[in-house]
Amino acid sequence: MNKPLKLLLVSTPVGPLGSGLGGGVELTVLNIATILRKRGYEITIVAPETSQLESFSVVEIPGELQILAQTKNRHDPVILPDNSVLTNLWNYAREVADQYDIIVNFAYDWLPLFLTPFFKGKLIHLVSMASLTDVMDRAVQEAIKHCPGSIAFHTHSQAETFGLKAGYFCLSNAIELSEYHFCKEPKNQLAWVGRISPEKGLEDAVIASARTGIPLLIMGKIQDENYWQKIIQNNSQAPIEYLGFLSTEKLQAKLGQCLALVMTHRWIEAFGNVAIEALACGVPVISYRRGGPTEIIRDGVTGWLVEPDNINQLVNAIQKIDKIDRLACRQQAEMEYSLDALGDRIEQWLLESTVNRQQPTFYDQFSRIKTRG
Repeated sequence: MNKPLKLLLVSTPVGPLGSGLGGGVELTVLNIATILRKRGYEITIVAPETSQLESFSVVEIPGELQILAQTKNRHDPVILPDNSVLTNLWNYAREVADQYDIIVNFAYDWLPLFLTPFFKGKLIHLVSMASLTDVMDRAVQEAIKHCPGSIAFHTHSQAETFGLKAGYFCLSNAIELSEYHFCKEPKNQLAWVGRISPEKGLEDAVIASARTGIPLLIMGKIQDENYWQKIIQNNSQAPIEYLGFLSTEKLQAKLGQCLALVMTHRWIEAFGNVAIEALACGVPVISYRRGGPTEIIRDGVTGWLVEPDNINQLVNAIQKIDKIDRLACRQQAEMEYSLDALGDRIEQWLLESTVNRQQPTFYDQFSRIKTRG
């Protein structure tokens, strides 16, 4: 492959990098930027104002943050705030497009998908969440139709929610394994990690903690304060402790000391970065059998998959967590979710998208028709 040397990574418009508002997208941007720079690519990251991303400089774009897609109903109209950071991000990308070989979009939004043909084959997308709105479904399907190879998902389960069985690339995900330390002897405690908002189903993990009597460490950004306060009020006797939104170093230290990570999501998780973070620490994962975690967890080997929304099964899985070999968890992470493994997959996607760029795009065909007219 003749490697493209210059890549522009356009981050999510829902929050600055480093704020926690972007959820797993923030870690994904960092990991992809890290492994591609290591392999010789020149990386530029553009993101909302006040973004910070470890050793990378960021082109900061001002503007009003975009509304979270998961707070919308399926048939809601598209809303852009005044002075939208989303439009400002893509105005910038349009202005500098000629300076880059490939532009990678991380925004879960219709606008960059709609713009795909007009970037003449340079624009590709990593879709971060499962289907949430009809507008996004249509935008994804149209991008695949007119620009083959332009769409990647983290899991097949995620792609299926858009009604897709082919035409996309399955990228999976990864972490920097050296930042996660194996813990052989955990304490008698459980972990729950994620954005604290209704679709994550934290209350189920709290109830399971109360029933088993095993303390639950809660880590993540509080996105819905009313939801959080309701959980506290309804479970005043539960043995829970909220630790806040932690850095990777602090997160892995606390997570590694837990018997298990509990995932109680009510929506289709596109992937579940916290699952592979747990595995890297040797921590088994107990998850509802829903979405991306079903493609990560080896049931009965590196964790347990239970019936969605079934707290009784959740409790049963917690009670038999000692049957899982913690070393097997770490070994799975090393084999499947290293940055090098992700780098191989990304380069394969870039290769395929490069090949597809040689084919006429919808934009090219439209231009020829307009010229003839």
